[in-house]
Order: sequence, then structure tokens, then C-alpha cells
Amino acid sequence: MHGHLSIPCLVMRGGTSKGPYFKAEDLPSDVASRDRILLAAMGSPDLRQIDGLGGADTLTSKVAIVSKSKRPGVDVDYLFCQVDISRPIVDTSPSCGNMLSGVGPFAIEMGYVKAQDGVTPVIIYDVNTSSRIEALIQTPGGQVNYSGDAQIDGVPGSAAPVVLNFMDIVGSKSGKMLPTGNAMDNINGIDVSCIDVAMPMIMMRATDFGLTGYEGRKEIDGNKELLARIEAIRLEAGRRMGFGDVSDKVIPKVGLLAPPRDGGAISSRYLTPHALHAAHAVTGACCVATACALEGSVAYEFAKMPPGNPRTVWIEHPTGQVDVRLETEGAGPTLNVLKAGILRTARPIMQGTLFVETTKLEAQQAAPAKAA
Repeated sequence: MHGHLSIPCLVMRGGTSKGPYFKAEDLPSDVASRDRILLAAMGSPDLRQIDGLGGADTLTSKVAIVSKSKRPGVDVDYLFCQVDISRPIVDTSPSCGNMLSGVGPFAIEMGYVKAQDGVTPVIIYDVNTSSRIEALIQTPGGQVNYSGDAQIDGVPGSAAPVVLNFMDIVGSKSGKMLPTGNAMDNINGIDVSCIDVAMPMIMMRATDFGLTGYEGRKEIDGNKELLARIEAIRLEAGRRMGFGDVSDKVIPKVGLLAPPRDGGAISSRYLTPHALHAAHAVTGACCVATACALEGSVAYEFAKMPPGNPRTVWIEHPTGQVDVRLETEGAGPTLNVLKAGILRTARPIMQGTLFVETTKLEAQQAAPAKAA
């Protein structure tokens, strides 16, 4: 097609997120060139993302890049890219556990992993967090099955279960569970727990901001004064956590916590970080579940944790609940997360060729995109 760059991709729903999945070999190895393509592919920067695949929502402005791994004992490498909607920024500092749920099926469909009859384990290396995840994919008869009875809040209907077992998730970006050295800090007069397990987060009491903790997008996203106050705390927390200036990064994420009211362990409103997640991030759920088990944290104050170890921690969010099977050892400052498991679903939506207008790439090259 004249004037366009053609790139194969598979658009998938992964958990409560959606976006294109690419083979790494089909994209430039140069980061700046790759990011220009991803911005054009998603239609950014533009609030409607009208000229690309993006859905004008942070949950649908996501990209997964997958490659055959050269690491011992690992099947594929996964790089997650959060494409900013309104700014020319492609952020690879965080990961995304929801998009991760589509990586196993994608790896099998693309021939990176040979399917077994029954269940196929796919060992994934998360490039963003330098961690490994075991994905268990339903493959009866040696084919990926997407139909089933598994249901996750935030997604209509049911599908085949995808079980994700997260390993090596403590200190995903900072190298430490408690990057500041404390289970609780105080920033701008607000108690904050800065925790890095699967996703670096800052967690605060919703009531400290005059909220109940059970609000939805309408109440939070439309409150500019609230978001500005939270962002000031996030910027300082990012500095204390060792991330430097995080104004152009989406880490650390933000959790506004409250006591559970629907039988779960805790209620969490997860900001991405400048808008409320419609449900809850998978990696963020692992971090919140850990905080519930960490004595001295904001979450520990009112979490209703089930007995036993491992235990399933249910986290309430705006559209339901998400469960984390948490296995830990030690307590307090010596707490360590051995494994965090979660059930997700995934579904292919479209496979084909993406067309990127070459004039847009040339225009972006004249004003290079920021890569976080």
C-alpha cells in the first residue's frame, strides 16, 4: 500500500486490557524508530486516537512485543509498552499483567511454543520487570482454546482460564520490596506505603483525601484538585523510591485503599496513574495483596486477610473483585513473596496487517518522541 508501512499484528484482549501484539522481529530494534511506529499505530498523540488502533483509554492504549527467548528455561520474552494518549510518549518502565495474559496464547499461535494436549505451560520473561511468569494455557488437542467458564470482573461473558504464576517479583523496578526502607512514610502530610512487588506502587488511605474509597471514574477522574494533590505526592514518592523525575513515567502507580465491603480482603482504587482503572491491574493486585500481609503498611491497618499460606486474597475494585493466590515467608521487615498467582482470560480479536502512514513517521522523526 503506497505511503504506508505494513506490519503484521494480532489484536487481543488480555484480561481487562486490549491492544496489538507484535513479534519483536517485525519492529525496528532501534528504540526511537520503534516508538515512532507504536505512536502512529495507536493514533497518539490525540485524545480520540482516531487515526490508530488505540481506544482513547489507558486500558486500550497498550502494546505487547514478544520474541523467542534465548534465556535458559524461558520460552519467550515479553516487553510491554504503554502508549500515552495525549503526549508522544511510549513508557516501558511498568509491566502489564492483563496484557501478559495474552502472551502465552500468542506465543503458541505464532509457533514460539509447541502446544501440548491438555494444558501448555509457557515460561515468560518480563523484560520490564526482569521477572519470570509461568502461564498455564488451555490447549486440548494441541490447539489454544479460548472458550470456557472462567469469568473475571470487568470483562463480559466467560472464557478459558489463563493461570499466571508470578515469580521473582519482589523489587520489580527498584530491587527492594520497600524502596524507601520503610513500610510507611509521610509525604505532604499523608501516610504513604511505597511498595515494589510486581509493580511499584504508593498506597494511601482514601479517607485521607475526603473519599470513601468506593468511588468510580466519574468521581475521581473529574476531580482535578484531587488528582493534582495525588500527583504531587506521587512525584515525591517516585524520587524517594529511586526513580528520579517520574513526571513522564507511569510508575509508581497509585492505590487508594479502604476497608472491604463485599467480602474481600481490601478495597482498592487503582490509578494508572492519572486516571482510575476501570477494574484493577494484575501486577498492582499482587502489590496490594502483599501490602495487606505487610505489618506496618497502610493496607495492613484494615485488611481482612484469610488464614493460611498460601492464601487467596480478594481485592475489591470498581467493577468487582480480583483474586491473588499469595505465598509468602517471614513477617514484617523480613516478609518475602515466593509466588503470586492470578486467574485471567484472553481472546484474539483480529489478526492481520497494520498500516502506518510513513508521513507521520517522518513528522515524528523531525520532533522525536520521548521514550520513558
